[in-house]
Amino acid sequence: MTILVINNKGQYNHRIARSLQYLKIPSKLVSNNLSIEEIEAENPIGLILGGGPSIEDAGLSEEYIKYFDIPILGICLGHQLIAKVYGGEVTTSDTESYAQVKIDIKNDENLFEGLAPEIDVWSSHKDEVKTIPDEFEILASSNLCNVESFKHKDKDVYGIQFHPEVHHTPKGEAIFNNFYKICKK
Repeated sequence: MTILVINNKGQYNHRIARSLQYLKIPSKLVSNNLSIEEIEAENPIGLILGGGPSIEDAGLSEEYIKYFDIPILGICLGHQLIAKVYGGEVTTSDTESYAQVKIDIKNDENLFEGLAPEIDVWSSHKDEVKTIPDEFEILASSNLCNVESFKHKDKDVYGIQFHPEVHHTPKGEAIFNNFYKICKK
């Protein structure tokens, strides 16, 4: 019943794991260089792909996205990796910034249950998803980024550009709890 947090070498990966622990969500922070077999041995109910400095530092994260048929939540770089794996476009943002922004929730089922119509989040916009893959739908956007969040239409695969693990995202705990509910289905 554990969610694995894939450490993509970003500054907030340990904070993601700690946030889940505070919420009493069973989780474990693991390296992004574990083999598929090592990940399988953990028998996870879900994966959270954490942030990181660049796609080049993402280790085997892309392989996990392709292989595992369990709920996946990509945060920041993890969000971008999901888009890339499924054929979306990731580019440098026109407005590179780390800032609190208000996101408009377009679909408040599952990941954003109980949070619509908008929430404040701490968002990172150095790189961002410009074009979503065909089999995805946009869940949330902001005035800085059209794709603050997306979801695969047929699978429990989600991506968010922002950071729910920091206190600048006041409703971040609800997002983690909603993802845990998705994983337990």
